[in-house]
Amino acid sequence: MNDAALFKNLYRYDGSTEGLLSAVSHILRHEEDPESIELRQQEGTLFSEGVFIATDPVRADELIERFSKRFPHNARDLLYCIYAEREGMETPLLHYIHLVARHGAGVRAYLTHPDVHAVQSLAKKVGREVHRFKGLLRFSMLEDGSYLAQMEPDFNIIQPVSRFFTRRLGDQNWFIYDVKRSLVSRWDRSALEFGTLESFHTPEFSAEEHEVRALWKTFFRHVSIPDRKNERLQKSNMPMKYWKYLIEKS
Repeated sequence: MNDAALFKNLYRYDGSTEGLLSAVSHILRHEEDPESIELRQQEGTLFSEGVFIATDPVRADELIERFSKRFPHNARDLLYCIYAEREGMETPLLHYIHLVARHGAGVRAYLTHPDVHAVQSLAKKVGREVHRFKGLLRFSMLEDGSYLAQMEPDFNIIQPVSRFFTRRLGDQNWFIYDVKRSLVSRWDRSALEFGTLESFHTPEFSAEEHEVRALWKTFFRHVSIPDRKNERLQKSNMPMKYWKYLIEKS
């Protein structure tokens, strides 16, 4: 294959989620054989090879909305892979979306297909971390009565975790802060918002929070049985990277 043919089959986007979905939408609409196309993030140079697709929020929203309605489980795989922020996953995601659109939701079972396998494997890893944080996230009461939870997940999962807690703690005002990425979500009992923080200082906890923390640590010490302590098993079930924000481990 000569350079001209190679670059004709190469598309680029700006690195954002909307940019990725915009490029996928464009390729699906304009290319006869999307599985022959490679999709990459735009490089820092002015004259990168390939065709650059500008971000179109409307097209991006249309794609994810249409895909979610027709193939909800496949759409979750897609979103989890995007949350993973894994370099080099753009082309497998493009091919996966095309395969699902062409053959239906059953594509999830095509695990011998390299792109399906790549998407499914990564989606499962992200899904496991989302599940862990649904149970591990600890909220602390602040002086104003709202709640704060901090986390440092491997993947950018603040959106699915936050949406879970709008149902779990829907009657409270709370914030979730991703320390690693400086991302924050805010729930005010009616609407969920996402944003970024350039700087963050842990606010003061309420007097009630300090009392609850002390009681919880006391309870944890009393219910633990020294003879049955097995840190190796603990670390296997709950890796130490998740212990930092657990009250009973602080």
